[in-house]
Amino acid sequence: MFPLRQRLLLSLLAMLLPVFLHAQTEVDERAVISFDKGLGFFAPDSTFGLNLRFRMQNRIGVTTYSASDLSPESFEANVRRLRLRFDGYVGKSGLTYYLQLSFSRGDQDWDNTGFPGIVRDAMVFYNFSDRFYIGMGQGKLPGNRQRVISSGQQQFADRSLVNAIFNIDRDFGLMGYYNNSLGSMHYNLKGSISTGEGRNIQRTDNGLAYTGRLELLPLGPFKNDGDFSEGDLERESSPKLSFGATYSFNHMAVRDAGQRGARLDVPVDIHSYFVDLIAKYQGWALQSEAAWRSTPRQILPLLPSTGDGLAYVFTGKGINTQLSYVFPSRFELAGRYTRVVPDMVTEQTINIYTLGVSKYLVKHRNKIQLNLSHQENLGGHSEDKSFWNLMLQVEIGI
Repeated sequence: MFPLRQRLLLSLLAMLLPVFLHAQTEVDERAVISFDKGLGFFAPDSTFGLNLRFRMQNRIGVTTYSASDLSPESFEANVRRLRLRFDGYVGKSGLTYYLQLSFSRGDQDWDNTGFPGIVRDAMVFYNFSDRFYIGMGQGKLPGNRQRVISSGQQQFADRSLVNAIFNIDRDFGLMGYYNNSLGSMHYNLKGSISTGEGRNIQRTDNGLAYTGRLELLPLGPFKNDGDFSEGDLERESSPKLSFGATYSFNHMAVRDAGQRGARLDVPVDIHSYFVDLIAKYQGWALQSEAAWRSTPRQILPLLPSTGDGLAYVFTGKGINTQLSYVFPSRFELAGRYTRVVPDMVTEQTINIYTLGVSKYLVKHRNKIQLNLSHQENLGGHSEDKSFWNLMLQVEIGI
């Protein structure tokens, strides 16, 4: 018989023992029930299951005054992301859930809303079958691929500027997902009806957002959902390819980027379009996406609390392309080209060239990333400017 202290320790270890099932990429469009990471808690009769994970991204960076003057104009040193994620199921009812909380200021949309938006995702799913499930709550809309790919599955320290400007992010609503095959071609259908107001809203109006997405995988599914993970860490043994297209209509949006941004005094309709692809083979990965945004009313009054003047919805287009190779040693070299072209002649066209070097310690969950970027701001009513940015990020998680 073990002493009481050892029995208590063994009981605690048993409660916190990770459950090692088959590997599965973390996907922000569903609860991840089959996992090999995190801490698992399960009821003895299997009527309840919970998986707990965390993710921390610490970074330091420097931006130069210009491309020729390499003296530092600004430094960045912060906890970029600090999150807790909970995935689980409730008995054999077909109900699963997914909850994600954020604790760093940059993750909480504090500057746009004036309060800390700790809740990023709070979704409940009902699984009709392995091919069809629906969700209700606050979560990522089925928008551009890079946004839907978890921040913990990115091969650069941050997503591209195209994503930062055009993505439709999170919202509260009903979401549906269906997948099937036509011969050797796999396809995914995704759609949502949501409030259009974004996350952590207090009230809504009589306008809604409607989003639809189609994904075609002509060479069959990727290994371990690799179409939603950047870089070919799985080293696909045969070529894999996925095409995606999304259209989103936000009727009577009250924020200048649809579900994101500063609040507007006058609602406006916003149309968002995305097309993307990802291809992988034996360590090589190519990823590209294009985005457009349009609106019938671009210039709008500001909220009275914001002050006198006018606000506008940023419209235009952008393209982002990434090419990478993962060596067997888990070192990765990646290059990225990003271009944003605004509709308004007063705004500048932006080109960004980025080189990334990553060392994956435990796949995407634990990695070290070093990025060097050269940015050009051209045209518009501002002076042309180019500069360098160097970023080092360390990610730790389970």
